Amino acid sequence: MARKQKHIDYENCPVEACLDLIGGKWKGVILNRLMEETQRFNEIKRKIPRITQRMLTTQLRELEQDKLVLRKVFAEVPPRVEYSLTAKGRSLEPVLKALLEWGKANALSK
Repeated sequence: MARKQKHIDYENCPVEACLDLIGGKWKGVILNRLMEETQRFNEIKRKIPRITQRMLTTQLRELEQDKLVLRKVFAEVPPRVEYSLTAKGRSLEPVLKALLEWGKANALSK
């Protein structure tokens, strides 16, 4: 699956490279939910009710492709799939927690 990127070369802007990995409306939210615990697709969907199934699938695939999320498939009937953060994904916890705190203090206050 090809991703839409504004620039191919990020050597001069690590912020742009980071935002390409976690930016957008849903990736940060998904990562924040997965910080809590390993979850199945429908559990994530229930915790993010405004996201469509298609968008959640797309975002999880991109996060998996970027090695931030691990998708584990269990050979059961019916099949069970769980999503969790990889070590690389866990390394984003301080950033996501800082965004959470900033949002509480600034974005939610009107």
